[in-house]
Amino acid sequence: MIVEVVRNKKAKHDFVIEETYEAGIQLVGTEVKSLRLGRVTLTDAYARIENGQIFLHGCDIHPYEMASFEQHRSKRPRRLLMHKREIAKLFGQTQIKGNALVALRIYFKNQRAKVEIGVGHGKGHADRREDLKKAAHKREVDREIARFNRK
Repeated sequence: MIVEVVRNKKAKHDFVIEETYEAGIQLVGTEVKSLRLGRVTLTDAYARIENGQIFLHGCDIHPYEMASFEQHRSKRPRRLLMHKREIAKLFGQTQIKGNALVALRIYFKNQRAKVEIGVGHGKGHADRREDLKKAAHKREVDREIARFNRK
């Protein structure tokens, strides 16, 4: 059973995502409780490969209010759990100029926290404008079809 916690809507707007991967997240207890409550911000989150391991940076998991004196740091880098061959493949893809690893969403799958990582490159201003025009055109077409079907 998959329960989505948060989605990075800005990632699809700013990046062309070519391929996605699933990774587990290494968390401490209060982070899991805060994550289950949906108190997480994924807007500027990205992944980076360091010393053969992959880490999630920029993910802000807010402190859990009901915890005692022991709290986690909200913006600490979190280790992602992936197979070595997957990390090696991602490392090869990030060596291509312009490619980045972007966090797309965080969800729970069978009671385990997972993050979906996308490999892609940034969109230019022209690409963003083109996407907005396509979305507006699609909305207009859908509106006309709905109006026609009502008659």
